[in-house]
Amino acid sequence: MTKYIIRRFFQAIPLVLLFTAVVFALMQLMPGGPLAVYEGNPNLTPEDLERLKRELGLDAPIYVQYFNWLKNIAMGDWGTSLVTKRPVMDEILERLPNTLTLSLTAFVVSLLVAIPIGIYSASRPYSRFDAIATTMAFIGQAMPIFWFGLILIIVFNVTLRNPITDASLLPSGGMRTIGAPFSYSDRIWHLLLPAFTLAFFNLGTHVRFMRAGMLDVLKQDYVRTARAKGLTERWVVAKHALRNALLPLVTIIGLELPGLINGALITETVFAWPGMGRLFFTTGIERGDFPLMMAMLLVSCLMVVISGLLTDIAYAWLDPRIRF
Repeated sequence: MTKYIIRRFFQAIPLVLLFTAVVFALMQLMPGGPLAVYEGNPNLTPEDLERLKRELGLDAPIYVQYFNWLKNIAMGDWGTSLVTKRPVMDEILERLPNTLTLSLTAFVVSLLVAIPIGIYSASRPYSRFDAIATTMAFIGQAMPIFWFGLILIIVFNVTLRNPITDASLLPSGGMRTIGAPFSYSDRIWHLLLPAFTLAFFNLGTHVRFMRAGMLDVLKQDYVRTARAKGLTERWVVAKHALRNALLPLVTIIGLELPGLINGALITETVFAWPGMGRLFFTTGIERGDFPLMMAMLLVSCLMVVISGLLTDIAYAWLDPRIRF
């Protein structure tokens, strides 16, 4: 197992370098280039832009720029935001806990609900429960997440009111009550709607893959042999079928892990949640903050590689044949 992990780790290093090179080249091809944020500024002359290019090293060949950027990244200098004039690393670290709070909460809730539903649905295929679970899974996958979020805001913030104080049952956005001291109850109160929206969106995918994986495993010969030995159905599912049935779900989880760090862009935008996704969209893309976009894309690349590595390790743990 240790040799397998070490081998996969060293295989991931050239993949990271390839990702960074592709991302850097694509960002250089962006209209306006790294200084697009300054285009149209009447206070800057063409001479000022040329001076900025020399100061930032943007007049060097692209491969020289790439290696300089890579060296600065390795030394912990991720650049300075062109919009806020703050270090990009500080901007990311400031938003990262907020994104992790929202994404991990929704992710854990989705798995805790989806795994039992998928197992129970696969154990009783084509039953009424299975039909309802499958229908809800398709609805969760097909429903636009921004529409569902807006519906929840209308229902729980506008329509339903507290009968005593006439206040909204749940807040429509933000992650804390303005002017109020910090408290965990207030944070949870603001977390409920965005976390439920994101969890419901992921729930459909998790239920479908858990059900499909369990259905396939329950048809295997070794499962029939376990039943023939007189083992209870609960023991057969928990001891013999569950680990192999988790493999398809682990694949989906591995694909979703980068999103936990990058932020749920649509959910954070709908509920004004100050996370990484909202930072990338409102400050990076909308305002052309090149250093911030580069740093966020680098984080995305690293998370894709790390999630792939963790997925491979999970495969090897669930099925020992894979490590060989």
